[in-house]
Amino acid sequence: MNARNAASVAVAAALGCFADSAVAGGFAIGIQSGSATGNAVAGGAAVAEDASVVWSNPAGMMELKQSRQLTTAIHVFRPSFKFQDTGSTGAFAAGGNGGDGGDWAYVPNAFFTTPITDRLSVGLAITAPFGLTTRYDQGWRGQLVALKSQIQTVNLNPAIAYRVNPMLSIGAGLNAQMIRAKLSSFSGVGALGNVDLKADDVGFGFNLGAMVKATDSTRFGASYRSRIKYSLGGDVTFTGPAGAPFSGNIDAQLTVPESASFSIFHRVNPRWELMADATWTGWDRLQQLTVVRTTASAGGPAGSTLTTLPFLWKDTWRFSAGANYIFNERIKIRLGVALDETPTSDATRSPRLPDQDRTWLAAGLQYRVPRAGVLEIGAAHEFIRDATVNNAVGASNLVGRFENKANILSLQYSQPF
Repeated sequence: MNARNAASVAVAAALGCFADSAVAGGFAIGIQSGSATGNAVAGGAAVAEDASVVWSNPAGMMELKQSRQLTTAIHVFRPSFKFQDTGSTGAFAAGGNGGDGGDWAYVPNAFFTTPITDRLSVGLAITAPFGLTTRYDQGWRGQLVALKSQIQTVNLNPAIAYRVNPMLSIGAGLNAQMIRAKLSSFSGVGALGNVDLKADDVGFGFNLGAMVKATDSTRFGASYRSRIKYSLGGDVTFTGPAGAPFSGNIDAQLTVPESASFSIFHRVNPRWELMADATWTGWDRLQQLTVVRTTASAGGPAGSTLTTLPFLWKDTWRFSAGANYIFNERIKIRLGVALDETPTSDATRSPRLPDQDRTWLAAGLQYRVPRAGVLEIGAAHEFIRDATVNNAVGASNLVGRFENKANILSLQYSQPF
């Protein structure tokens, strides 16, 4: 492989998948609310227990009992992605299996709500909707495709809610979302070394919600989040002694998908609460990613296409169900289960995102602190199907499967004032 082709392959590999998600299909982080973790996000658009409802359904702010509320959460994610070779060839035939590609991630969130009148409330959600970290050993057989990936997002979501009548509330919000990527892989030529990519952008979108209080015990909710378009700009650096002429700036257009959730919450009796949810995500917008040079380098002139990367993703559904048992006035026990589809294609799946269908099992505990706020502890384990990969670089093929799983721990505290 010559140096120019190696540069193109390395950047293509680095951009092949922008994030490695531990907690939802694709590269979404499906957990934002700490209280929702214990229910596997069941009933998210119909449950209104704390200020995190600003994110899940802004209309639910009208159902909060406290006048003002500040909610903070920290989510700890530990995915595991272990590669098993099943017949790699050429440049992928030698080397280890990369260790565990999963890595720890710590994601904080914050939410605030306050009423303006008895029919109008406003709120703010600060969340991280996409991205985690993945890392493979230097020298592993798949290093041409992936070494390290770090993706970070921050979303600012101010929102407003209005009570139309005693049964119906509606809400809407604006979203400003920053994405930042730091990705690396091996170039394939020792003199070029590793290729390190950094890119970022800010995109804008909106969200809508409605909540119907059918009875004092039953609520229905629906929420929608728009797609967000990014024009990612950044630079590619080759770390080897001959890498500088191939380094330069790049641009890539990326759209994160819209989603819609439909939920129900029902209080069966003073002890039991039930909830369910169906969430659709429009991942079929990711069919391919075109990477363009914005400065001339030894790899090509400005404006030339570096590579076109296939995704061939499809729309997905997540179905979840949950139950709460109210032990006493201070303690509530949460349970949940979810089935979460992957958008990835067997034809194009990459080690950067060895995603597959997953099943969530979750449990949580709510404790009302005397003369203070509400503490939530939630945990979930995800059983993820083995994910096969068959990636070609020239005449070489990386062939194998990933044994996957993920664990989530969430801590949340809500303070009324």
